[in-house]
Amino acid sequence: MKKIVLLLLAIAGVAFAAEGSVANETLKAYSVLAAGVGLGLAALGGAIGMGNTAAATIAGTARNPGLGGKLMTTMFIALAMIEAQVIYALVIAMIALYANPFLG
Repeated sequence: MKKIVLLLLAIAGVAFAAEGSVANETLKAYSVLAAGVGLGLAALGGAIGMGNTAAATIAGTARNPGLGGKLMTTMFIALAMIEAQVIYALVIAMIALYANPFLG
């Protein structure tokens, strides 16, 4: 992992050292890459969180079936909060792609 980070930093140094439109095109390419990776990681984290939430709700309902409705309501609220975080990542990705503040 350290090698990959070092490689990306080295490539970024070359990209920012470029002149004119080459630097803009390289920065656009890195913006697309960053948006894709960031959104993928956010979706992965959201999916893991949703899976854990559903598993805990199912386990709680199996232990005490009388609380099933209350647990289900709490689960839906938790799922909405988790999904909101993924949507925030999507918004940041769209900003990085279409309103990039680093493109002069």
